[in-house]
Amino acid sequence: MAAAVMVGEQDDDITDDDAALPLTFAPEVEEAIAMVIPSHDPLDSPDFNPVDYINQLFPTEQSLANIDEKISRMRVAIRRLDGEIREAVRGQTTVGHDGRQSLEEAQRAIQELFVRIRDIKAKANKSEQTVKEITRDIKQLDHAKRHLTTSITTLNHLHMLVGGVETLTNLIKRRQYGETHQLLQAVVNVVDHFKKYHAIPQIRQLADTVHKMQDELGAQIISDFRDIYERQGSRSIPCEQLADACAVVQVLDPRVRDTLVQWYVELQLAEYVVLFHESEEVAWLDKIDRRYAWLKRLLIQFLDEGAKIFPPAWGVDEQICERFCQLTREELSKLMKERAAQLEVKLLLFAIQKTTSFEKVLAQRFANSMLHVEQEEPEMPVEELAEGADQPSEEVKLDL
Repeated sequence: MAAAVMVGEQDDDITDDDAALPLTFAPEVEEAIAMVIPSHDPLDSPDFNPVDYINQLFPTEQSLANIDEKISRMRVAIRRLDGEIREAVRGQTTVGHDGRQSLEEAQRAIQELFVRIRDIKAKANKSEQTVKEITRDIKQLDHAKRHLTTSITTLNHLHMLVGGVETLTNLIKRRQYGETHQLLQAVVNVVDHFKKYHAIPQIRQLADTVHKMQDELGAQIISDFRDIYERQGSRSIPCEQLADACAVVQVLDPRVRDTLVQWYVELQLAEYVVLFHESEEVAWLDKIDRRYAWLKRLLIQFLDEGAKIFPPAWGVDEQICERFCQLTREELSKLMKERAAQLEVKLLLFAIQKTTSFEKVLAQRFANSMLHVEQEEPEMPVEELAEGADQPSEEVKLDL
């Protein structure tokens, strides 16, 4: 209605017929208006009919007597509506001004917020830079601490190495192998720690001194073993001293251990080589069980003496048996070739029976052996050795 009044005031060209035309809206618009501004006034009804409305106000001729009063009320209502329309128009003007003012205030607030965000970002960047500087200082301190700790540890190791080399030299001269073992292990570990410093002449010289000392110590221990066994003979052997020497050998090069064990094995079997020489009567196959009996006595003797000297991990007793088997096979093969004419099936069966029983004993004794077993040489069939025997036999092998 306010829009209609404003249009009426601004446009003088509108005719009365145009103004009399009813203003109609779509049903959806009417429904929306009714929901927003509910009204029970007949004038607000979309299907308002003026004639029906007048007939409703003046249903009879007698009711026309109050027409002036009705007209007065209508005019009062019109003036009230005109006033509300003017207030609404003025309010809309004020709202526009207030809206522009609110927009300006919002823009100013946004600008202030932007400035604050920029200040916060600048402070954050400054704080980040400060944290980076602090972190860099902390990292430098960590590196310094690490380097300092490494330097102190290296100096301690160097002190241990220098002192250890001097002490080892004295212990080796006095042949105090019990104390030498632990100190030598520590010195070797320190030398390994200094591998990355071998470019330094002093460190390289100390490392060379330790390696030379190890070589000399290995030769000295082997010489001590030889001297003790040659001097003592069958008398009491200082097992404790030699056991300490073997503990030192475990720290040395493995070749020292192999040399020592090989010498000891040959020493123990030296008597066997002499007793069962091919020229001796007991060397022939009919007395082959005496060979095995001799080894059993040697192993019993080893348990009383050698087992107290050599560490079990070395498997010295097994190496004695292995070397015994090698010597026996070589000697018997050579002897059977020379005395092939004396070979008989009964004699061969006797030898095979004793040898098989002996093999079972060794297999049970060394069932859990971890030593490296070298590949055996090709075995020679007896029929090639027993040419001239009474009857040719099948391939009979004397694996010891």
